[in-house]
Amino acid sequence: AVSILGLKYAVITSVTRDDLDDGGAQIFYETIMEIKHRNPNCIVEVLIPDFKGNDNAIYKIIEAKPDVINHNIEVVEELFSKMRPQGDYNLSLNLLQKIKEIDSNIITKSGFMIGLGENMDQIIKTMHDLRDRDVDVLTIGQYLQPSIHHAPTIKYYTPDEFKYLKDIGYQIGFLQVESAPLVRSSYHADNIINLIKRGTPSTES
Repeated sequence: AVSILGLKYAVITSVTRDDLDDGGAQIFYETIMEIKHRNPNCIVEVLIPDFKGNDNAIYKIIEAKPDVINHNIEVVEELFSKMRPQGDYNLSLNLLQKIKEIDSNIITKSGFMIGLGENMDQIIKTMHDLRDRDVDVLTIGQYLQPSIHHAPTIKYYTPDEFKYLKDIGYQIGFLQVESAPLVRSSYHADNIINLIKRGTPSTES
């Protein structure tokens, strides 16, 4: 499909596959390699799980040399155990750091949702935690309760508050920041082309 459509930028993700020994890393690897073979000019971003800290799985992904690796932190640390009991905040941070340690040329990306009861200090701390692991690209969006069976939305942030967070993101060194109510993980993902081609941040909103 990537080849037929002539895509310039492809985002590849999957459901969490904890039932597989490698968490699905081999499938990611084969998909990346096939895209690069069929459409060498297509920039490839992969959105990956934490692989439960499996170093071999992470190495396998990096071996395929995707242009961008995204692993979302999802929520601030203080809400992590409640909202993501199956995950681990520090494990996710360590994964992002390890990617850069193995291959500093890969652009790393992460993001989280706000509106679940966190405060501004906790948001900014999470931003610093990500930047301290050399994460290049950050996305921040408004959490919206998808159904009555999910966690309620505690706060709706204003556009000015999202703009404030975007400004802070650039101040602390992120190369690209997408921060707005409707931002999601792949929002304006293709703006990363600017980082890859020119090594400069995108300021498009």
